Amino acid sequence: MKTCLQTALLCLFVLLHWPCYSQQKLGVFEGSQDVGTGVKAGSTTYKPATQQYVITGSGANIWADKDEFQYAYKKMKGDFLLYARAEFAKATGVDPHRKLGWMVRQSLQANAPHFSAIEHGDGLTSLQYRRTAGAATEETRATSTHADIIQLERKGKTYTMRVAKFGQPFETQQVTEVDLGDDVYVGLAVCAHNAAVSETGVFRDVRIVVPAHEGLVQYREYLGSSIELLDVATGNREVRYTSPKSLQAPNWTRDGKSLIYNSDGLMYNFNLASGQPTVIATGDVKNNNNDHVLSFDGTMLGLSSGVEKLGGSIVYTVPTRGGTPTQITPLGPSYLHSWSPDGKSLLFTGQRNQEFDIYRVPATGGKEVRLTSASGLDDGAEYSPDGKYIYFNSNRTGTMQIWRMRADGSEQQALTTGDFQDWFPHVSPDGKWLAFVSFLKEEVQSGDHPFYKHVYLRLLPVGGGQPKVIAYVYGGQGTMNTPSWSPDSKRIAFISNSTTVSE
Repeated sequence: MKTCLQTALLCLFVLLHWPCYSQQKLGVFEGSQDVGTGVKAGSTTYKPATQQYVITGSGANIWADKDEFQYAYKKMKGDFLLYARAEFAKATGVDPHRKLGWMVRQSLQANAPHFSAIEHGDGLTSLQYRRTAGAATEETRATSTHADIIQLERKGKTYTMRVAKFGQPFETQQVTEVDLGDDVYVGLAVCAHNAAVSETGVFRDVRIVVPAHEGLVQYREYLGSSIELLDVATGNREVRYTSPKSLQAPNWTRDGKSLIYNSDGLMYNFNLASGQPTVIATGDVKNNNNDHVLSFDGTMLGLSSGVEKLGGSIVYTVPTRGGTPTQITPLGPSYLHSWSPDGKSLLFTGQRNQEFDIYRVPATGGKEVRLTSASGLDDGAEYSPDGKYIYFNSNRTGTMQIWRMRADGSEQQALTTGDFQDWFPHVSPDGKWLAFVSFLKEEVQSGDHPFYKHVYLRLLPVGGGQPKVIAYVYGGQGTMNTPSWSPDSKRIAFISNSTTVSE
């Protein structure tokens, strides 16, 4: 009896004196805790309905030789990429140097070595770091201010901060040769910069990505995938489905109820209400790639499927509900990208005579008509909803850019210029907008669109103008190769990637 009482008292003592932290899983995080001694109690709440994290923290500062703040965290090893859209709950705080952002720590001790991508209340944004326990904090500041997109990446001993005001490309700051050890804490931090008050940060679109390992062989090794829905007006993202497999190129069905994607050569219908995918029957055509597209009336699905003896990818059509496919192109490579609004024609990218160009072919098969002839790669052709124009991407000028031409191939003109490799323009059903994928020039050659890169989804008026970033994604090939707008032109479906898929 005495032993039981002593055990009970010991347990009570531990509970009363253990640091304030939650064992309950908080979304992608394992727990939360106030770091530092005597810190006013903070809290972390995860809201599954909106996939948001609301973090309230106090603390004197994250600076000098020790830190005080509220921390939502998980343990990780190796390389990773942390992303969030963040803001303070109140526009004005008590202290202009209140802080929120991503943090990587060696331990939960107040003086631990760390790296932090931090946004201050007055808009200052910096990559802060402490090299060793108890050392003074150093920083490298961004030139831009008031960033609400915060990304922190670790690759070996290199830490890279990427920040932006939503809609703009990233600004990058980097520090190398700082070793926190392989096993670290990663998470979101909020500090009031005043021990007597509390401040609250709201974080959404939180992603913890394990990127491709060095030496990954494209098209032989694959990462896991998340199907995400993007609200175009607000930029809010929602993860709807995750898989350890490579899921690619979701098409939104015309009734708005499902997404159609490819994986492991098969086609799937993902029911948005049930959250479950089912295989679409495509007969013996089971080597389908991510160049598939729905007819404008939604009744037919066009496929591109690898057939080695015919030269590569071949175009087929099949009823959207499934069935026996009809072969359209006799030779490959032929990569399908669009139906005409009247359902009579298909657009595909074909390699003929060692040159990739855009071709039109009857939807029932027949004579191919070449629409582009410029030297270089022309790809990703898509009709406008009124059938008057075709939008496509071309690297004929040395950089991959978005182009437009008349439906007969005339009046070809560039719509984008600048510092990115732009691929796969998709016209919104209301005919007003183009959404497309932008790769970074320093990462990707103009004729390539590989998996597992830092990419932007960007938005542009159909007539041209200044593109706006609407999503910051780890992905690339398979992210948005095919038309993926919702029927009401309000949302876009796309794929993001990670070795281990996180919410």
